[in-house]
Amino acid sequence: MNMKKIITVFATIILAIQLMAQEQKTIQKTISVNGSAETEVTADEIYVQVELREYNKKNGDKIDINSIKNNFLAACKSIGLTDKDVTVQSYQGYDQNYWIIKKSKKQNPDMKASITYWVKVNSVSKIDELVEKMDDEATQNFFIAKAAYSKMDELKKDMKIAAVKVAREKAIYLSEAIGEHIGQAITINDPTEIDNTPRPYYAFANTTMKMAEDIAAPALDVDYKKIKVRFEVSVVFALL
Repeated sequence: MNMKKIITVFATIILAIQLMAQEQKTIQKTISVNGSAETEVTADEIYVQVELREYNKKNGDKIDINSIKNNFLAACKSIGLTDKDVTVQSYQGYDQNYWIIKKSKKQNPDMKASITYWVKVNSVSKIDELVEKMDDEATQNFFIAKAAYSKMDELKKDMKIAAVKVAREKAIYLSEAIGEHIGQAITINDPTEIDNTPRPYYAFANTTMKMAEDIAAPALDVDYKKIKVRFEVSVVFALL
């Protein structure tokens, strides 16, 4: 091997060593931490499903669906609900086959038409007000179908921010335990919502409102089940 080749080999080795040393210097020490935040809020949008059906009085006279509808809507209005709070979910008997059903009703006067409403209220006490004004004979089903919080988007944003702040605080005291300090955040994963709250369904299906009158115990001032909101986040910080 001549001198020129030897010099080339040594130069290559030196360059490789320099590159390796430079690469080692650029390795960034990091700390990865998780943070979480949670809170509970009371549902202020409670959707009650109500099914109303025609029925016959003891003397045989039938209370028709129009009378039942008008009385129910009047009851809703009397407790402060508006047209936006009451919507029709289903209409059995008058739906898309109105004329066929109408003809059938003439042939079979015992057929009972029914209508199902969704009613939005903001508290359990408002449900109690509605129950007191409803027709027990006409009411076939009555239950809470859905509950929500009106400011949920804003609340989730606050919880995400809180989760990231918790992660940063954790990174600070963990790094200080080994004589290090955190630098800038390298990665922040979008906080994940953890849903571990049971679905809030209170059912009163196939019962009449008179059942409430049979309860001898004094009434309690109980609010609706709270909605739990929880977020978890993973953040990677540089170590200085």
